[in-house]
Amino acid sequence: MSEQPPYLRIADELRRRITEHEWTPGDRLPSRAQIAQECGVGENVVRRAQELLISQGTLEGRAGSGTYVAAPRRRVRVVRSSAREQPEGSPFRADMKALGKQGDWESRTEAKVPAPAEIASRLGIDEGALCVHTVYEFLADGRPVQLSTSWEPYDLTAGTLVVLPEGGPHAGAGVVNRMAAIDITVSYAVEQPEPRQATAEEASLLGIQKAALVTHIRRTYYSDQGRPVETADIVVPAAHCEIVYEIPINR
Repeated sequence: MSEQPPYLRIADELRRRITEHEWTPGDRLPSRAQIAQECGVGENVVRRAQELLISQGTLEGRAGSGTYVAAPRRRVRVVRSSAREQPEGSPFRADMKALGKQGDWESRTEAKVPAPAEIASRLGIDEGALCVHTVYEFLADGRPVQLSTSWEPYDLTAGTLVVLPEGGPHAGAGVVNRMAAIDITVSYAVEQPEPRQATAEEASLLGIQKAALVTHIRRTYYSDQGRPVETADIVVPAAHCEIVYEIPINR
């Protein structure tokens, strides 16, 4: 069995000292040099351990000041459920309101974007086929808490009032309701969540450390004919949000 990397051992030690209240929320940690000397490791090992704990929300770094024990933070609950599709209103806004937060989003859409190979496979179209591509930032009290990149086959909505997800009379209505407006019934969705590290761009947008843990959800909506009508990559920071799935029971 391989030995635990030194930085993980130091992270465990720092976590233990916080758990045992040697350091409490708001306390400034000793310098990296001091911790390194106490633990018999190099300063780079301490730095990696602290970066890991910062990414997990246990510590926080303050530029020019040092590293501090982070205050406990209530994570935003992100609910995933097809039952939450509504004719009016947004489930995301409803979730944020329940937490006493203002929910909103910003988006940017490009039409007629060639589909990359993976997206084409998920949508069942040829690589390079034209798509409507929309990038979202979901906000809680103005702070990004979720990213989403959506792709829809252009030939499905071209020439209709719903071709732009965030434009026209059905702007912001969601995939299910927009497709219903052009007589396409979305009957189910498939989601594949998996943990990974944030990219540099994702970390910058979400205000988290580079390589912090996120949950990456690959979601695809299907019509009642079995055709994929939209696919998206959703990124949620693990330290700030908890993902909950609601499973409707048909009786």
